[in-house]
Amino acid sequence: MKLREQVGLNIRNLRNSKGMSQEQLALAADMDRSYISEIELAKNSASIDILEQIALALDVAPKELFNERG
Repeated sequence: MKLREQVGLNIRNLRNSKGMSQEQLALAADMDRSYISEIELAKNSASIDILEQIALALDVAPKELFNERG
């Protein structure tokens, strides 16, 4: 699995585990919902700054976005 795909999957799984919609995450991270969707679907690669914003909005350490999960 490509890193972009793993990061997107991790964001989606973390978001779902916290009971957040894409819209809620987008608002918390100060970005568009469609951009969150593109990152989760690996259609867009996010910068380190964007990943940091997402991690902060999810209340996780940024490294959690890169963990390999099954």
